[in-house]
Amino acid sequence: AAHGARKMEGYGRFLALLASALLVGFVSVVLSLVWVFQYREGLSWDGSLGEFNWHPVLIITGFVFIQGIAIIVYRLPWTWKCSKLLMKFIHAGLNTIAMILAIVSMVAVFDFHNAKNIPNMYSLHSWIGLTAVIFYSLQLFLGFAVFLLPFAPAHLRVALMPIHVYSGLTIFATVIATALMGITEKLIFALKNPAYSASPPEATLVNCLGLLLVIFGSLILWMASRPHWKRPPAENAKILRPIGATAEGTEVESTMTNSSNTDKSDLRSNTEAARKQNIKFDEAGQRSTM
Repeated sequence: AAHGARKMEGYGRFLALLASALLVGFVSVVLSLVWVFQYREGLSWDGSLGEFNWHPVLIITGFVFIQGIAIIVYRLPWTWKCSKLLMKFIHAGLNTIAMILAIVSMVAVFDFHNAKNIPNMYSLHSWIGLTAVIFYSLQLFLGFAVFLLPFAPAHLRVALMPIHVYSGLTIFATVIATALMGITEKLIFALKNPAYSASPPEATLVNCLGLLLVIFGSLILWMASRPHWKRPPAENAKILRPIGATAEGTEVESTMTNSSNTDKSDLRSNTEAARKQNIKFDEAGQRSTM
């Protein structure tokens, strides 16, 4: 019973964080739209400032908000009964949408710069931003090739998973840092009369938008880095275990279920051990479903 209560408490905390992240992300997207419609020239695709404005809107919508959701999608507890393959498709699909929006947003900037004879790729913002997009597309391609298509051997998946996770989180954090550089640069360029230093309402609005991006990023990174919110491999092993792997698998499961009377740290280390043992079936089992 204590274990059940703890589980519910952990679940409740996760849901509270998820709701906060969704709210903060949604408000960020709304603020980006308020910014461009209220203080800038709205949205258009004709080489004017309205075309440039697609850049902040699509980056915040796709590269920040949708990428953030894609990162934590495996951790939604109600999806743990879904097949891992379905979740992989959702993860890959959301990241693909984010990638498309990021590319469109970059085309908008280059197009606008070229129409207005503004030089491209001179700022630190542009250097780091382009680097993030290149690494993101590489990450997406490798993710598809190794984890989604059924050809990669299990040992390669196991070896590449920590790198994939680290790269994903690092790219996400870098994108947020780059967005902060971008909005700062835009405010300094665009606010002439009154200047940025005079704190006009637009400056306050966009500074708040930047704060929300940091809060969103920190919520996602927290949710993504808690080991006890990880999708439990035992669930998959139950559904997907190939014939012949049963003995070890049941041992792993009993480790997970019998820990109800142990204390929290014990439970953690047990599930950690189970997870490590189980990662190999998880991958093997996954491949058997394809």
